[in-house]
Amino acid sequence: MVLKSMKISTVMKCAQGSPCSLHLNIKGTLSLDENIRGLEICSLSLDTQQSQCVNVRFARKKSKILNGKKVQIQFNCIEVNVAQHIYVTMKTVPNYCEVKLSQEYYVEDCRNSDVGKYIPACSAGKFDYNVDRARKIISVNVSSFLRDEDYYVRLCHKWFTCEDVGAFAVIKGKESLKSVSLKYSQLLPCLCIEGWLAIPDARRIQLCPFENDTKALWDNIVYNPVTQTLAWEPACPVLVMVNLCRLMKSNDYCEDIQNSSRSSPEKQVKYSRVDTHPRLCMKFTTKQGSWVKCPFAHGEFPAWKMRTAAVAEQIQVFFTSQTKAQFSVFVCNRTQLASCESLGMHHSVSVGDSVSITMSREMCGSTFCIQGWRTDVDYSVPLQICDIHCGFHGQTYSDGNPAKAMAHRMKSVHSLH
Repeated sequence: MVLKSMKISTVMKCAQGSPCSLHLNIKGTLSLDENIRGLEICSLSLDTQQSQCVNVRFARKKSKILNGKKVQIQFNCIEVNVAQHIYVTMKTVPNYCEVKLSQEYYVEDCRNSDVGKYIPACSAGKFDYNVDRARKIISVNVSSFLRDEDYYVRLCHKWFTCEDVGAFAVIKGKESLKSVSLKYSQLLPCLCIEGWLAIPDARRIQLCPFENDTKALWDNIVYNPVTQTLAWEPACPVLVMVNLCRLMKSNDYCEDIQNSSRSSPEKQVKYSRVDTHPRLCMKFTTKQGSWVKCPFAHGEFPAWKMRTAAVAEQIQVFFTSQTKAQFSVFVCNRTQLASCESLGMHHSVSVGDSVSITMSREMCGSTFCIQGWRTDVDYSVPLQICDIHCGFHGQTYSDGNPAKAMAHRMKSVHSLH
């Protein structure tokens, strides 16, 4: 075989007064024949499909002297870019029997210490920024990049890649002012500033200064009244634990609803058949803390209420709702703020109906409660009426009017814990 081997490496050329550049250093070994006039070396960029070829000619006298001997050829005039993927071929001139050597090669990227230090494309620049929250504008000043070269700056949302948020801005290399103003719609943890030189394969620099601004992530809650589905979709990737919870009126604590925990860094969290009670909320927990959002707290959706009335040794429980609903109710002993242990059987009730529960004298106290919740949905808040004052036989009322006494002892859950 005429062509024996081919080795490729990268060399850097730095002329005084000019920026450094990268070139392919190609070494070939061949068995010289007097009919061979030279070599053709070609490089094809697999990124851009651009190609360039050069010919290395042999002097006729030397070809005769070195006939049949192994000869090494070195060539380093093919300029390449940082991190370029190259396909190199070497063949004889004239080319006999399509004999050639070929090899793929990856040019070093900016992580290489010398390339990163001396090649202009790796000089990504430095950022200074200022945020005008009132006008929703980020002002970016860029320094430490090549003179006379244009520079691009943009805002992007960082997922697997950094996705555009509006158009990018151009800083003209010949202009003295090296700053731009970029508008944003919302400060999110994944909102980044990205900049790069306006040259092929330029290194990009990113700055993501709002990683701790997670508060805005929890606003994207949507309820579909047709399917009774409550959903939240993150605008950015975030490690978060999501729960449905019951907001306690006494101290704004939100108690987790059983079997509602979801963990999702970037996918939609969805709950089906959800009760639209104002105290049913979503809780988001990250390393930075917890946030509670109550999508039904503003009264856009119908809410149900539970009331009680004491008649003799009976407690009558009533449910009111603007929509059809089914409920369950029982007596419980509240041992802790968010814990109430059942003391008897569960009673089923429909809207507009009532159920009577027998209460002993011992059960009429501050720790005993009537607890009710919806059973026709998958997720409902349990509501409690506590500190029950029972009306027993022989008890007298100030005006002696039983009907008035009943009205006096009606209690609404909205006035209790």
